[in-house]
Amino acid sequence: MKKLIGFIVAIVIIVGGLVILQNVNFNRLGAEQYYTQITGEGTMLKDKDDNGKTYVSYEYKLPAFDKDGKAKTLTFTAQKQLRKNAYLSLFVKNDKGVTSYQEVKKGDIPKKASEKLVK
Repeated sequence: MKKLIGFIVAIVIIVGGLVILQNVNFNRLGAEQYYTQITGEGTMLKDKDDNGKTYVSYEYKLPAFDKDGKAKTLTFTAQKQLRKNAYLSLFVKNDKGVTSYQEVKKGDIPKKASEKLVK
């Protein structure tokens, strides 16, 4: 009976661990957060894969601010044109640059960074 309970507990732990890992964005782990606002259209970039299929992405080069209001110009790409005037949280790793982003509300941006962004 003890072996059966131990086996069931082990299965629950493994399944729970897998569920948690599925929801973790490793591009954000250990990254610094910066905040920016989309002020114009991104530059369209076209690329082809090995099969000749064309992919389009959009490059943005924007000023961004950390929680203390320190500025840094960051370049990143998106798979679509991002909404003009949208506020973004950018996740930045020193060796890789911007690894992820997400749209945020202005109220979610730290005060010192928010003050530096376009109204």
